[in-house]
Amino acid sequence: MVHDAQQDMIFHKMHGLGNDFVVLDARMEPRELNVAQINGIALRQMGVGFDQLAVIESSQHADAHLVFYNADGSLSAACGNATRCIARYLMNESGKSELQLTTQRGELVAKDAGDGLTSVNMGQPLLKWQDVPLASAMDTLTLPIEGAPTATGMGNPHCTFFVDDAETVALEERGAEIEHHPLFPERTNVQFASVIAPDHLRMRVWERGVGVTLASGSSSCAVAVAAARRGLTGRSVKIDLDGGRIHIDWRDDGVWMTGPTMHVFTGSFSREFWNSLR
Repeated sequence: MVHDAQQDMIFHKMHGLGNDFVVLDARMEPRELNVAQINGIALRQMGVGFDQLAVIESSQHADAHLVFYNADGSLSAACGNATRCIARYLMNESGKSELQLTTQRGELVAKDAGDGLTSVNMGQPLLKWQDVPLASAMDTLTLPIEGAPTATGMGNPHCTFFVDDAETVALEERGAEIEHHPLFPERTNVQFASVIAPDHLRMRVWERGVGVTLASGSSSCAVAVAAARRGLTGRSVKIDLDGGRIHIDWRDDGVWMTGPTMHVFTGSFSREFWNSLR
């Protein structure tokens, strides 16, 4: 990626329910990004802006391998909405209705769900304290934090609070505080969810390394798993996020996530912009 003629470096801007991404297709030419470059692209006022940046790499054993970065430059093993967006992009390109994708989280199956919707199996949730991971041995169902949240691993750590009204939570303050709680050595995504019905949740999210986002796929999976474990809902739920609605179904083969995607535009970085990212 580091050469001067960067005006031909193509990127795609996509979003899933307002959870937005810059996507680089590196299947033909490997791309190596440093933190300064990721930070620069992430700036909404001076770059492009994103919640996560995703890189599509070639794979000998799957249709593609995906790598995810948060806006602060940190790696994320899982990003559900970006996976769905990229799956739709690759399905449109290949004509396939089912894909095998690999991530740091493992192998994920993506399917065309019809009506413009895309489904991804995010794998089985990680429910043991060491797998989330947490700092020490404890019951992940009710953590010793005020509000008794639930911890869930979806390839990245999650902390879910169930509250009477998610709308009234001071998300910026509480999210930042809990992200860095000492119980989470790798920091954590934070969700506040309210139960509307046995198959319906309202959720707001603070993403690790990003901040408040309109939606989060892996967070939606974690909330659905936590709600089912606590007996608040069944294993198939619809979740209303700030950016729209997603469906989560915790099946025997993993946690399936289904929702819409949007390819907003395709652009290219100018040489002047890229050279400023030092």
